[in-house]
Order: sequence, then structure tokens, then C-alpha cells
Amino acid sequence: MSDRLPLGAYLGGLRTEIDAALERVLASHGAPPVIAAPVHYALSGPGKRLRPCLTLAAAEAVAERVKIAPATARALALPAACAVEMIHTYSLVHDDLPAMDDDTLRRGRPTTHVVYGDGLAILAGDGLLTEAFGVLARWPSPASGNHRVETPPADRCLRVVGVLAEAAGVAGMVGGQAVDLDASVKDAGALENMHLRKTGALIRAASTIGAIMAGASDRVIAAIDAYARDLGLAFQIVDDVLDVEGSDAGLGKTAGKDARQGKPTFPAFYGVEASRRLAVECTERAKAALAAEELDGRLAEIADWSLARQK
Repeated sequence: MSDRLPLGAYLGGLRTEIDAALERVLASHGAPPVIAAPVHYALSGPGKRLRPCLTLAAAEAVAERVKIAPATARALALPAACAVEMIHTYSLVHDDLPAMDDDTLRRGRPTTHVVYGDGLAILAGDGLLTEAFGVLARWPSPASGNHRVETPPADRCLRVVGVLAEAAGVAGMVGGQAVDLDASVKDAGALENMHLRKTGALIRAASTIGAIMAGASDRVIAAIDAYARDLGLAFQIVDDVLDVEGSDAGLGKTAGKDARQGKPTFPAFYGVEASRRLAVECTERAKAALAAEELDGRLAEIADWSLARQK
């Protein structure tokens, strides 16, 4: 459509909306300053906000199908978008700890444990994970601000809680991180399985919960889930390639760390060029899943952007 914003401007608008909602959530929790500071530090880092952007974009993509305005769909999905970003941020805070990946740079800044110490970083992550579900349990949500939309049916909110819990839990993100720590990945199939849990599960959840909150049918939700499964895999492959070819300044995190630690990566198993081809194949499958249900919106463009990104 000729009247569409360029994708960069569109994503920038979503990030602005998400950041404002996250600030409202932070202002509402009444935490003592000693823990409020590291929580705010972790959550306010200049990240891509890919996951909450997917939540809002998925809600918009199904808006016409469910006969609501795109702005209404976004407003319904906004608390879920905040919840998914809070869960993602908690995972980064914990992953960076010395007992995990032992990293000192995240989103272009010192990691939370470097600034506040390990103990407060652990508690900040715990707080973000817990508060994420609180955001979904209360309506109107503190994320909503001045948005005035009809209260979504309770079964939608409950379904979203279940999707996020499974994605973040032992079968999903936590399980994938455990496999990574265990160093039990010995072949490309095991690597893909690990990342479908560690990275992919939350990307899939982020996309499907937007469609759920907007009221999409199970068939449409399944199509978006299929899209997000391949998007998440492509995203991780690109991350692995960038870790080989990027710089600390460009990536906003420590480059080359996976190779130095001997971690399993897609370039390690396939090589850089074959990994790039694999990412392209995943992206094409993701877009085909959308096309099969004739889903419009910006999700296909986001897949292309993710493939071409440099950080």
C-alpha cells in the first residue's frame, strides 16, 4: 500500500508506544528504590523490542479478519506486548550473570549485574518475570494508559498467560538455556532444537499472543505460530552469523564470544555462507505461512528486516 509508513518508521512508532507503556508499568508497581533502580535499568536499555513489536504487529495483522480497527487491536494487545518484553528482559539479565554466559555488555551498556551486583540482578530478573504476569492479570492494565477499549474476555487473557508460561518455562526458554549450559549439543539437529526453545519459543509466543488478544480464530493463530517458528530460527541463525562478523559497538554486546567459548552455533556446524542460506529458507517459509492464510499487515516485512539486520 502506497500510504504505508516505511517499515523503520512503523517499528519506531511501535517502540515508542511500547516504551511509554513499560514506563507506566514501572511507575505502578510501588517497589522500594533498591530494586526499582536495577529493574528500570534493565528494562529501559535501547533494545530492538522485536518481541513486543511482533505482538502488536500480529494483532494488527488479524484486525480486519476479526472486524476491529488496527488501533483497537494494538490496544488490546499492548499489555501482552509489555509482558513479553519484561520476560525477555528478565532472561537477558539472568543469561548475562557469571553463572550463565558471564557477559559484561548488553544493549550497548554494562550488564545489570556489572552495575548493581549479582544479587540485585537476580532479584531484578525475578521481579520482571513475576510482574509480567501481574500486568496480564489486572484490567485495565497499567500498560494501557489512556487507551479505552472493551475489557477482553477472560479466556483470552488466561490463554495468553498459558502461552507465555509454557514459552518461558522448562519446556521452552529455560529448557533451552539448560541444554546450552549442559553443553550437550553435538549435532545440527540438537542445535536447532535448543534454539527453538531458547530463542524461538518466546518469539513464537510473542507473535501468537497478539493474535489471541485481538480475537483471532485458532486457524489464524496457527498460521502466525508457523510464521513465528521459522522467524525465530532465522533470527537465531542471523545472530550467530553476526557474532562471527560483527563488532561489540555494532552489536551492542560482546562479539565473537560464542566462538571463543566453543559454543555450538549454526556457522560452526554449517559455515557462514550455508548458515545465511538456511536463514533465507526459514524466512521464506515464514512468509509462506502468512500467505497461506492471506494475512496482510507488516509481519512479512518484519521477517525480511530481521534477515537483513546488522545487529
